[in-house]
Amino acid sequence: MGSVLGVDVGGTNIRLAVVDSRGNIGERQQHEARLSQLDVEDAAQSTERLLDTLEGAIHPLLEQHGEIGGIGIGFPGFFDNQTGCMLSSPNIPSLSNVPLAEQLGKRLKQTVRVQNDASLAALGEFSFGVGVGLSSLLHLTLGTGIGGGLVINKQLYTGDGGMAMEIGHLRVAPQDRLCGCGAKGCMETWASASAVAERFAAISGIQTDAREICRLADSGNAHALTVLHDAGRILGRGIAETVKLLDTRQVSISGGLTGAWGYFFPALQQELDNSLLPPLVGKVSVQCSRLGDDAGILGAATLALEHLQTS
Repeated sequence: MGSVLGVDVGGTNIRLAVVDSRGNIGERQQHEARLSQLDVEDAAQSTERLLDTLEGAIHPLLEQHGEIGGIGIGFPGFFDNQTGCMLSSPNIPSLSNVPLAEQLGKRLKQTVRVQNDASLAALGEFSFGVGVGLSSLLHLTLGTGIGGGLVINKQLYTGDGGMAMEIGHLRVAPQDRLCGCGAKGCMETWASASAVAERFAAISGIQTDAREICRLADSGNAHALTVLHDAGRILGRGIAETVKLLDTRQVSISGGLTGAWGYFFPALQQELDNSLLPPLVGKVSVQCSRLGDDAGILGAATLALEHLQTS
């Protein structure tokens, strides 16, 4: 079986790499995306801008590697399981019901498969990381928001309509902050990287990002330690509620905030044990991703490889 192209599209950058059937990553590249800048009132123009951006990032690597057998793309959006259309994207609100894989495939003259980016991070971690040898895995991505993906019985689960595992919007946090979804109390209003930065600014008066907050925690900054501890508590609570529903025993976490693992994980574990049903205490393992930023690329590649195996 030949190599495929795995593409992980973020709000700022497009990361892509050539991947073989064993998950070995070859040449990789990164291109600026800034998806929010592609959003205009005219939906057709937004679609065209998006396709131009993706084609411009992918085409040069295709030209260099003629043996590519397919393309998998993780994209921040919701995808209809039946039609494959992108229903919507938080980064480009003007888009709806866009046949992204079909249109991009015609441009690139390749088979293209597209799925939600957090779902594909879960698939990548299951296939080549923490989930190797298991049958199920719950995966969280901690970034601007909190994404979730789920593999059950070795199959990616995205729900009846493709919108499952919006774990960041479980309402397990204090209701002091309004979420982008319009509700209060969502997990990502306290435990995402952006929420940690916003809460730190509110209590310290210092505007900075989650990476710098981690460095401040290293030096013993009390405000940094507080917001990271609180993020861990809320993550533990959200994971516990999800486990009560799914009885999933293995959890992995990726994303920029994992750089502060040593500061938020103890609180996460304590809250998880306090919130689980008694028979589950001690039976749920939460681990930091083994793949890091490559989880999304490898999940996208897995999606393309699955198509090769069935075609």
